[in-house]
Amino acid sequence: MNITENQSDNDEKILTKSFCLIFGALLFTALVMYALMSTVTEYASSMGSTATIAGLVSGIYVFGGLCSRIYSANALEKKDWKTLALIFLSIHFLACILYFFVDNVELLILVRFIHGLGFGASANAIVTIASSILPKKRFGEAFGYFMLGTTIAVGLGPYISGFFYDIWGSFGSFLLATVFSFIALVCVFFLDIERYHPDEKINNEDILSDAESVGTESIDANPIKKQKEKRSFIEKIFEIDAIPVSLFTALTALGYVSILSFYRLYAVELDLVGPFSIFFLIYSVILVASRPIAGKIQDKNGDKIICVIGIVAQSIGLFLIAYAPSDITIYICAVCAALGFGTLNSACTTIVTRNCSIDRRPYAISTFFIFCDSTIGFGPALLGCFVSATSGYAPIYYISAFITLMALPICLYSLRNK
Repeated sequence: MNITENQSDNDEKILTKSFCLIFGALLFTALVMYALMSTVTEYASSMGSTATIAGLVSGIYVFGGLCSRIYSANALEKKDWKTLALIFLSIHFLACILYFFVDNVELLILVRFIHGLGFGASANAIVTIASSILPKKRFGEAFGYFMLGTTIAVGLGPYISGFFYDIWGSFGSFLLATVFSFIALVCVFFLDIERYHPDEKINNEDILSDAESVGTESIDANPIKKQKEKRSFIEKIFEIDAIPVSLFTALTALGYVSILSFYRLYAVELDLVGPFSIFFLIYSVILVASRPIAGKIQDKNGDKIICVIGIVAQSIGLFLIAYAPSDITIYICAVCAALGFGTLNSACTTIVTRNCSIDRRPYAISTFFIFCDSTIGFGPALLGCFVSATSGYAPIYYISAFITLMALPICLYSLRNK
């Protein structure tokens, strides 16, 4: 009895060695993304690029991630997680080194795309591993803590990268990204994930449980293989049940990326560099404070309340910085963005992961990020088209506020039974 209780307590612990390592991998991988995305548009502009091309330079990274997620979900189902994660993170690390050899916009776009391939696959592997490491009875809360790695990266990445860029130029940003990607690689190298792999869990737990109830003679020796053979082409890329939630989250992601990609240029236009420089610090502080609470609310009261509040809050914040930009509205927008995509990213990843079988988790996670990555990848180039000499960057945020609000009816439909 005591042994069983102790085992149960250990299974529900959040702060373990495995958690710390996978959290570190997420944190430093995300730091690379946000550190470069906030300065690479400025670097592209310094080489004479238009706002649209600068947006493409920013977004092509995520588009590369989108392409790699399609393959990586299938690979993660078939191969050893740790080996694949190390391969993907190695590509991510080597791509960081390529930035030092970039001397024109065309080459920068190519390197960004290659880097995105490594990022997307790495992120898929990291979140898939985490979904099995985290305790199931406290999954929403635990996933909230895990996603704090992204939260910290969102705040520190743009801030530190901007600081390095202002002092050492592009070299400083590229060096920072290289160091971060190497640390993420080291974290996964020291991670022991054999006992968390789904094949082992399913074979040792689910099959044995079925054998006890109906007899070992009737149990297929390889049920997972038969399930894979029955899947359609679409099911080998997407988890169908994850699409509605992924869709409305992707719409809110456009609002977030409008800030991430253009805030430094918008700040210069408005002469509000000071307030905008601490935007992501405020964003991170609010997320760090609210995300664990949001996770507990989600576990206890359901998904809908978190998602509705997030969509409405982000729409309000984006409208304010477009309509009445000032110190105060920038700070309000930072809070609203944290309650918006910042919270939704974690909450909706929890939803799509929780609502599928363990062998379909890589596909659910991949589906979620394919939708979000598509928005983040194409969004900057699309939004850059609305910038002009007369209107400036404000139209970007009006449009983003409207598109974010469009997510609300999709959210209510997707979570109508939640």
